[in-house]
Amino acid sequence: MPDAPHRTSGDSAVHDAVIVGGGHNGLVAAAYLARAGKRVLVLERLGNTGGAAVSTRPFAGVDARLSRYSYLVSLLPPQIVDDLGLRFAVRKRSVSSYTPAVRDGRRTGLFVGGGTARTRESFARLTGGTREFEAWEDFYAMTQRVAQRVFPTLTGPLPTREELKERVGDDAAWSALFERPLGETVEERFTDDLVRGVVLTDGLIGTFSHAHDPSLLQNRCFLYHVIGGGTGDWDVPVGGMGALTEALAESARAAGADIATGHTVLRIETDGNTAEVHYRTEEGEGSVPARRVLVNASPEALAEMLGETPADRAGSAAGSQLKVNMLLRRLPRLKDSAVDAREAFAGTFHVAEGYEQLADAYRQAQQGTLPEVPPSELYCHSLTDPSILGSELASEGYQTLTLFGLLTPPECFEPSAGDGQDGKALKEMALAATLAELDEHLQEPIRDCLALDEDGNPCIEAKTPMDLEDELRLPGGHIFHGDLSFPVAGEGTGRWGVETAHANVLLCGAGAVRGGGVSGIGGHNAAMAVLENEGNDK
Repeated sequence: MPDAPHRTSGDSAVHDAVIVGGGHNGLVAAAYLARAGKRVLVLERLGNTGGAAVSTRPFAGVDARLSRYSYLVSLLPPQIVDDLGLRFAVRKRSVSSYTPAVRDGRRTGLFVGGGTARTRESFARLTGGTREFEAWEDFYAMTQRVAQRVFPTLTGPLPTREELKERVGDDAAWSALFERPLGETVEERFTDDLVRGVVLTDGLIGTFSHAHDPSLLQNRCFLYHVIGGGTGDWDVPVGGMGALTEALAESARAAGADIATGHTVLRIETDGNTAEVHYRTEEGEGSVPARRVLVNASPEALAEMLGETPADRAGSAAGSQLKVNMLLRRLPRLKDSAVDAREAFAGTFHVAEGYEQLADAYRQAQQGTLPEVPPSELYCHSLTDPSILGSELASEGYQTLTLFGLLTPPECFEPSAGDGQDGKALKEMALAATLAELDEHLQEPIRDCLALDEDGNPCIEAKTPMDLEDELRLPGGHIFHGDLSFPVAGEGTGRWGVETAHANVLLCGAGAVRGGGVSGIGGHNAAMAVLENEGNDK
């Protein structure tokens, strides 16, 4: 049964804050505000909290709890974990990445991990020398310096562009990441097509862009993927992503916040000082008064709730990914005999992500057709954290596999993209093509390794941007709620990057400036904006 608030909508007392959406950012905001003594109510549309950061058992009768949508953690500040007393941990992956390749008819690949010597040896095996390795080391030393200086700013008031540039303190790095298309830097520093592609992928995760995009959307995406924690590491959530949101919900409730699931917010009425939040449940419609409303939904959804026209940024939002969850009876063997599958899949396994392959995929998708050679990347959660598997599955060698496909915007799944075929058929085409590219590097087809559910069906599910829009109300299936922004103040951003045109309505989700990814930063900053404003009013 859905949770109900401890206080009914007939309670005349005004809440200090009503939070729309019980995803991780909404729960972070609720926990901070409740711990500050505020009367807080969270209204969540679904029957459970967590939003996109949930763990579920998607395969009938199979005891495997997968991170169904979001799946890795990088941007979550330890400060939030400590402040809220969360029982949550992450583990480092033993391998950064592996990218299989064919060179002069021989099977090889780029393995990054296992220490500097092993990584250098892998670069030499792939490229025939050490130049690319030295360029790699120099480039990522630069991004780590930037990360150490930028990441701490994400939980404070927005710096101006000049303030952040001064903090970075490196004109060359600033130019490479904040001013010039990422492709220029990649092409200047690296010569190998495969190495260039591996670097560029961090600028394309969930983002429809290309190396030389003059808008620098690829740079913005790249920045958020390399600054997390001040290191750029992407860590595995112990127990799955749901372990984080369950801990957040527990923290919020323990602090006194009320959480009501099964409550769909219909509209928000505000005069800038007080607000009324109208919702629908299975029993009917109701409303609740609030001093402030924090919205853990997209800017587009917020505009609809307010009865306004969405801003251009929200109205054009569209995702660009194919997310696939699998459960395997065993990991497949690789054609590259120099690397063991348990190592290759422990980090990010890149498929069809050469520099020119990415450019071709972008051009084809831009024309509204599925890429002929779809790029993707995979990783195996259970190699680092087997706790998500039941004891019997773990003992028998079962493994999870998460695949994230790039450069497949919603247009690729519309009937016009496939000679009138419907979205379901196009999804199957995209999945088949993506797995076929993976199979090119395996000794056996990945489908031969799939586990079966209790009904005899293969344990595999795929989600397109259209699916994410339907299931999670992400605009256009955009995992960031809209195009990412540089973490600096600009026209209309406000002091914390969460402000809207209404003084008492704030964004607290991924659509806030600095809100993308599973970070809690949007929720933290919205809560800080509320508390700071109240302090200024006294």
